[in-house]
Amino acid sequence: MSNPQKLTQKDFEKVNTRKELLDVILKKEINIKKVVSTFQYEQEKKLLQIELVKLQQWVNKTKKRVAIIFEGRDAAGKGGNIRRFTEHLNPRSMRLVALNKPTDVERGQWYFRRYIQHLPNPGEIVFFDRSWYNRAVVEPVMGFCTPKQYNQFMVQLSEFEHMLYEDGVIIIKFWLSITKEEQLKRFNARMGNPLKRWKFSPVDKKGQEYWDDYTKYKEQMFSKTHTTFSPWTIVKTNNKQTARLECMRYVLSQIDYDGRDDSKTSLLPDPNVIMQYYRSLHKYD
Repeated sequence: MSNPQKLTQKDFEKVNTRKELLDVILKKEINIKKVVSTFQYEQEKKLLQIELVKLQQWVNKTKKRVAIIFEGRDAAGKGGNIRRFTEHLNPRSMRLVALNKPTDVERGQWYFRRYIQHLPNPGEIVFFDRSWYNRAVVEPVMGFCTPKQYNQFMVQLSEFEHMLYEDGVIIIKFWLSITKEEQLKRFNARMGNPLKRWKFSPVDKKGQEYWDDYTKYKEQMFSKTHTTFSPWTIVKTNNKQTARLECMRYVLSQIDYDGRDDSKTSLLPDPNVIMQYYRSLHKYD
């Protein structure tokens, strides 16, 4: 193998696109593995986002109602995933729901009521950055609900989702799975970045300390709410970029929208990254 060369001024003058520049770099055997990986990720993301636009247009045209739920431990990548999903969607027929803690009035209401008003309207896709599943994991771990409230919620949950299913709402539920070590790494990164420090909350601080408690309630949630009409999909998210692409791919694979067969990329998710709950015997968390 010849010795690697350097890029010259003439190289930059000859290229007009990122792909042409990449071809020159590869030809000169310059080691830019990370750059190539990022370039490939951006290219694939663009192709999948084109399909998401087509999906949204079909949802709007057919007046379907789609709810995509992102759950997982703190720092698992829920917000980052949603941002890539929504980056190029029409905001008129798409919404993000990320509710704050309930008010005093909401605490006295039926638990599901505060979420019902945020369900998708005909022709709309709604992304939930956490959802009613707060009461299945976070609230009992952190002591934000009583055992009686938790038990009542778990009894009602599957029936609530079954009613939505029978009414025609398409529900896709993601659990973003992350290792304890990776979570700590991301927590430290947040604290070290002034632009991301706001993401670190008192609840986050307990994520590592209460890791096993989260695991216990998470498994109970899966065992009681993974149903044929509303299954859980587990996503390994230690690699953020891969997780984002595979989440997009999974959603696109689940809905037979117009123009899907014309996709310029594969819409089949990687089974080593994204899987149904019953197959996920070797989860990160």
